[in-house]
Amino acid sequence: MRQNRWNDKEAEARLRDAGNHPADQALALRVYSSRLIGADPDLVMHGGGNTSVKVEREDLFGQSQRVLHVKGSGWDLDTLEAPGLPGVRLDPLLKMRELGALSDEDMVNLQRSNLLDSGAPNPSVETLLHAFLPHKYIDHTHATAFLALANLPEAEAAIAEIFGDRLAVVPYIMPGFALAKKAAEVFEANPEVEGLVLLKHGHFTFGETARESYDRVIEHTNLVEEWLAKHSADRRFETTVKRKRDVAESEIASKVLPVLRGAVGRIRGAHHGLPSKPVVMDVRTGLEIDAFLSRTDLDKLAVRGVASPDHVIRTKGQRLVLTHDDIAAGDERIAEKVDAFANAYKVLFERQNERVGGTKVLLEPHPCVAWIEGLGIVGIGKDAAAASAASDISEQTVEVMSQGEAAGGFHPIGEDDLFDMEYWSLEQAKLAKAADKPFGGRIVAVTGGAGAIGLATAKAFAREGAAVALIDFDREACEKAAASIGGNCLAVVADLTAKGAADAAIRSVTERFGGLDVLVSNAGAAVQGNLLELAEEKLRSSFELNFFSHLAMARAAAGVFRLQGHGGQMLFNVSKQAVNPGKGFGAYGLPKAATFFLVRQLALELGGEGIRVNGVNADRIRSGLLTDDFISTRAQARGVTASDYMAGNLLKSEVEAHHVADAFVALAKSERTTAHVITVDGGNIEAALR
Repeated sequence: MRQNRWNDKEAEARLRDAGNHPADQALALRVYSSRLIGADPDLVMHGGGNTSVKVEREDLFGQSQRVLHVKGSGWDLDTLEAPGLPGVRLDPLLKMRELGALSDEDMVNLQRSNLLDSGAPNPSVETLLHAFLPHKYIDHTHATAFLALANLPEAEAAIAEIFGDRLAVVPYIMPGFALAKKAAEVFEANPEVEGLVLLKHGHFTFGETARESYDRVIEHTNLVEEWLAKHSADRRFETTVKRKRDVAESEIASKVLPVLRGAVGRIRGAHHGLPSKPVVMDVRTGLEIDAFLSRTDLDKLAVRGVASPDHVIRTKGQRLVLTHDDIAAGDERIAEKVDAFANAYKVLFERQNERVGGTKVLLEPHPCVAWIEGLGIVGIGKDAAAASAASDISEQTVEVMSQGEAAGGFHPIGEDDLFDMEYWSLEQAKLAKAADKPFGGRIVAVTGGAGAIGLATAKAFAREGAAVALIDFDREACEKAAASIGGNCLAVVADLTAKGAADAAIRSVTERFGGLDVLVSNAGAAVQGNLLELAEEKLRSSFELNFFSHLAMARAAAGVFRLQGHGGQMLFNVSKQAVNPGKGFGAYGLPKAATFFLVRQLALELGGEGIRVNGVNADRIRSGLLTDDFISTRAQARGVTASDYMAGNLLKSEVEAHHVADAFVALAKSERTTAHVITVDGGNIEAALR
């Protein structure tokens, strides 16, 4: 059941903050109730909804004008603020209804030309529908329950059974001018209704107050959920979209996901004339998903379509299905299934493109969602956000399909309408604006990720678009560091000196994102003491962390790189101690010297597989041993200030963690560089490599 989250005190606080102007107060309540709707993913999913309010405002000349504030492109309801509801002059919008036809491009142009703020985002593609309905507040949602209802073969009869004459039904039409006119006609034939059901699409409610319209969203949705529960052994929606990513079958994930990722990357690369163009994955699991993936009609449902037409932009209309038999058959079978999916998609495209006059350009033909028996739902996208969105939508679709099939059948829009939506010029224009970042689709793991250099490096790769995993032994520090990067950063807690820890850490990264492209092996600690006096146990422990953990991580990463089949990169934090030993740091310099050699040896061994291996020699970075107290002590011993000590190099400038991070990123971008170590120390002739 959906919870009614309206709170009078919160609403009153919004009104107080808005000031005394009635239009601003109305807009404040519009923002408030929109965010209440957006807080429940079962009501709206990734932009799958919009809201509006009609007000009056004075223009620069003091003339009163009617204004429609409607959700703008690029904003989500759960984080909506007033700028996300651009104001559009209402009267010119209403005049558009007199037109017999209106192209999408002209519609968008007319809407933009009537914005109060020329710099505001594009109003929703359903702006005219909001305009043509007379109500002050209007809410449009894609609730899971309503999608199950709207895609039933006898949806109109079911709607009448549940609501009587409280809701009117609008036949399926693509969003835009024609749908807006039809919805207005349906309403005007039934002006007492509380809302509309758009078949195959979603749900509209309206009211004279924000609360009235919002209350109807919740009440109507709960009525549908109750009706559906009676037809599905009391199945409820409380478990949907929890983002459960705990993979039960770790062996399947580690074996299948990198192979699948490599196959998809090659399909995507071929589309762009490249050897490969990697993707990120997002796995969802759970009892409901397991039960769904054990259905005997899975292959039929996989090509049935989408729960809501706009979902096709993120998930395509078909899913890749991998059964236990496919997995048991081996890597070649998985690649064959991906190739077959891409070929079938191209055939569909050619057929549909001919229907519409041959004007469309083929999109990337790879699957965006995989249903993997024994594992779960896998979202596939150009970056972590796209993969997560595909998984979110697929989770909701599983619920819609399950409920719909139990209540009479899941029968969404057909192939023609689905193609028209996927290749809709307005949606393609949105996608074209979202330029790929340099490391979009790539997955980076950073050991010692909670330290100064590790975190700076992780943030640098994240800014470049990579999905990032931080690996560190300190749980609190690791989780805090990951949170500072954002929701798509994975925290992996591991003591890399423990047996099997490196394999487990890389396995965690694979289960979360599908594979790995760049390993930044950065973990280390500067052990002090003269070699002849140092306890052997301490020296051996230094080698475990400063050399053997790097070797273990390299072995684990190489295993994933080979399964993916598109190369990979290893980057090691070596240290100037490897070539310029310091007194009392032999226990640190010796394993670092071995790591220096490791870089070149691995480059020699792995180059033929397209795996590049490089390193960074850094010096005097405020991290680990080099604390403020230690810096102060060393500076006093040399009779200089702390600043002068840190700037004790040829450039007379302190080297900071972000400079080391930039070097790692630069090496990762240098596609024809391997067996190379960059020095980042501001200039230290004694540590120069040549």
